[in-house]
Amino acid sequence: MIRFLEVKTTQRTEMVNIGRQVRDAVLASGLTEGAVHLWSMHTTCALTVNESADPDVARDMVWKMGELVPHHEGSYRHGEGNSDSHLKTSLFGPGLSLLIHRGDIILGTWQGIFLAEWDGPRTRSVALRISS
Repeated sequence: MIRFLEVKTTQRTEMVNIGRQVRDAVLASGLTEGAVHLWSMHTTCALTVNESADPDVARDMVWKMGELVPHHEGSYRHGEGNSDSHLKTSLFGPGLSLLIHRGDIILGTWQGIFLAEWDGPRTRSVALRISS
């Protein structure tokens, strides 16, 4: 069964920790061994796993992506003004698969699950499927 997580973002570019929502879905499923698959339903936000203990890591990622792929650049042709968002999403990727063991997601000590918003603020939808 597929369910959808709703994620509200508050800035044009930001990393939103969605780990609690994903963990809650896994716990509610009752599955003890398997996988959870996540898929962003949008072309201007992505999913990633990275450090969640220090918020400066997420800030640094947003800042560096802005340096690598600037919001405004004269060569962009896409008329909506968010070409950078599409590029950043492709660099990060729209999906994740995470393992479930003993009823919880397997993550390293410092790892968290993030929605990378590149064209907000918006309400985003992430498809979630838990399988054995």
